[in-house]
Amino acid sequence: MRGDAVAHDIQAIDIIANIWTKEALAGRPDRTAFFRGKIGLDQQTFEGISLDEMLRRMDAAGIERAFLAAAKVGEKWHPAGYHVPYELVAEAVRRHPARFSGLAGLDPTEGMDGVRALERAVKEHGFIGAHFYPHWFELPPDHARWYPFYAKCVELDVPVQLQVGQSLVYDRRAPKRSVGRPIALDAVACDFPELKIVGIHVGIPWTDEMIAMAWKHENVFIGSDAHSPKYWPEAFVKYIDSYGQDKVLFGTDFPVLGFKRTMDEVLALKLRPEPLRKFLRDNALRVYKLEG
Repeated sequence: MRGDAVAHDIQAIDIIANIWTKEALAGRPDRTAFFRGKIGLDQQTFEGISLDEMLRRMDAAGIERAFLAAAKVGEKWHPAGYHVPYELVAEAVRRHPARFSGLAGLDPTEGMDGVRALERAVKEHGFIGAHFYPHWFELPPDHARWYPFYAKCVELDVPVQLQVGQSLVYDRRAPKRSVGRPIALDAVACDFPELKIVGIHVGIPWTDEMIAMAWKHENVFIGSDAHSPKYWPEAFVKYIDSYGQDKVLFGTDFPVLGFKRTMDEVLALKLRPEPLRKFLRDNALRVYKLEG
């Protein structure tokens, strides 16, 4: 029996999606060239969708729960940057606690104020992890400015997920260097062996390097989001279906990838039933301690 034969028995967990309501988009700089041009996002979605519409799309794809990132995209004061307020995500979680979980975005320039905000997000709003983009700050994952956040994640016992791999030009006013080489996680995992680290965005074009980090370190995992499954490197697909079946977590980075499209392409990979179940659901439950 192959993956498509058991698909209807599995409700997936999407470990990284963006809250995309009109309210959440109101404070963002113009990203038309990136989302409409580079990504090819349809106009309706680009302009923002309600939480109810997001849930409808999740239901159509067989996605039970999505982790919503209160993303911090560069310094808040920069014309190309924006921060999604934690409260927006917290309110979505309060309205739909069985469908959404919150991730606290990190900005290393905030220093200890940012560390304390992360603690409040977890303790007061019930956020289940942290999230950040190294390239938006041009600070690699092993830079010292991230370390206070890692230490706080260990103390709070929550995972941190961070973009690994190439970054694109999201805003022409602020092109950013690709500082998220997966090998940088080697130092972080050695320095924080209790920290659960999820390298999101597959690690492309350094996917083999990301696989090596997840294979080496018990506390390192891979998020499969942001890159269309039908274009995943063959080594990554084989890793999910074999010795890496406990190490990779399903995600979309919605709206970068649509829920239904992503799920359809995953099922078309014909993964074996057990690795498919672990990939779509079980690994997220275990890593984020959602079981029960």
